[in-house]
Amino acid sequence: MYVAVKGGERAIENAHAWLAEERRGDPSVAELSVDQIREQLTLAVNRVMAEGSLHDPDLAALAIKQSRGDLIEAIFLIRAYRTTLPRFGISEPLDTGTMACDRRISATFKDVPGGQILGPTFDYTHRLLDFKLAAEGEVPVAQQREAERVPVPHVTEFLNREGLIEEARQDNTAPRDLTREPLEMPADRPLRLQALSRADEGFTLAMAYSTQRGYARNHAFVGELRIGTVPVEMEIPELGFAVEIGEITLTECETVNQFKGSKTEPPQFTRGYGLVFGQSERKAISMALVDRALRWEELGEDDDGAPAQDTEFVLYHADNIQASGFLEHIKLPHYVDFQSELELVRKLRREAEATGAQEAAE
Repeated sequence: MYVAVKGGERAIENAHAWLAEERRGDPSVAELSVDQIREQLTLAVNRVMAEGSLHDPDLAALAIKQSRGDLIEAIFLIRAYRTTLPRFGISEPLDTGTMACDRRISATFKDVPGGQILGPTFDYTHRLLDFKLAAEGEVPVAQQREAERVPVPHVTEFLNREGLIEEARQDNTAPRDLTREPLEMPADRPLRLQALSRADEGFTLAMAYSTQRGYARNHAFVGELRIGTVPVEMEIPELGFAVEIGEITLTECETVNQFKGSKTEPPQFTRGYGLVFGQSERKAISMALVDRALRWEELGEDDDGAPAQDTEFVLYHADNIQASGFLEHIKLPHYVDFQSELELVRKLRREAEATGAQEAAE
């Protein structure tokens, strides 16, 4: 039960004005533009797009500016805006085999068709502060490599030729849409992957890390990690065929996991899968590890009771918007609730003191 906050609308308006002032910061410092955020804070923009379920770098950058860099608040803004948009169609399934790769690596095979492409990554940098960036000088431009859009086979196909890895399971049933329907159990794999794709990166990382520390008995290899642009096609009813309407940047990860077999499945490698908007490789790898851990039942494995194997625990706690909303609501007025509990504690203390005094007298 809540009561009105003193001050009413005037207090709220002042709070908004103060927030805007804090957002702007020192007026003598040049204001950060949405274009600058989009072009120079791309990894933050990518996270907001992925967890906000909306691929629009401009809107994600605007949300980051409006939220003063609070990415969860920015994700909330994007999701709220997304609900106002009409849905005018559904795109064709993306073919990541046609991805124009900016980055493509495999931890399972050294020599792969198309080669390994290191791309823009922190993997080979020293974790030392670069004070040259504070000088705002010109940064040397790397020699540009034009990404070619030629079919690049997935590494797991090499294992598939020998029957050493499970077949990718095809299901033509239309999956439930988590952006339009509430999450319900039981959740099949397509729904789980949707939830993981927009799950909080930190939570997903923690769950994935737990599987590597023995809480799901899965030893994974990164079969392939690729980042690049993929064309988006949509079928136009008036034309009778699909046309390309644009392209988006994706990060895709396929893990190869050891599997000794079960009562229903032969010994073979199994798959974990992750796919997110933008360059978000930590999230994609984490997603693939958790995806594999959640597949224990369909593969006939034993339930070890690991957190990452508990579908309800993972999916119901992975959404940072729901989590932050439930957590932050406790800072709202709970005066009546607290007063009732306060009176209860006082009553219990009085009864305990009276009982103690009576026992002492006896």
